[in-house]
Amino acid sequence: MALMHLTIIPLGTGSPSVGDCVADIQAALEKSDYPYKLTDMGTIIEGSSKELLTLAAQLSELPFNTGVQRVVTQISLDDRRDKKVTLGDKILSVSARLSQKNRESR
Repeated sequence: MALMHLTIIPLGTGSPSVGDCVADIQAALEKSDYPYKLTDMGTIIEGSSKELLTLAAQLSELPFNTGVQRVVTQISLDDRRDKKVTLGDKILSVSARLSQKNRESR
């Protein structure tokens, strides 16, 4: 499994707000079978790397459907093949390491 961090930025909308675009993308993800998590700076989605890249292309088309003429899509893909990685695993790992460090410093 892979994790993809996706940020889609519509340009030239006449407003600094991108909330409507984000809502459209989240609505599309709700209809999909992909586990995802919205963050303040983008969306993290779990799946196979091939499927995630296809999904990113589909989602980046959504702003064009509303009349936007330019879209910047930023993708970070973490494709780990030595073990299964799911949403939240990295947070749990870091939290465990912090707990260990706190115990060691006492």
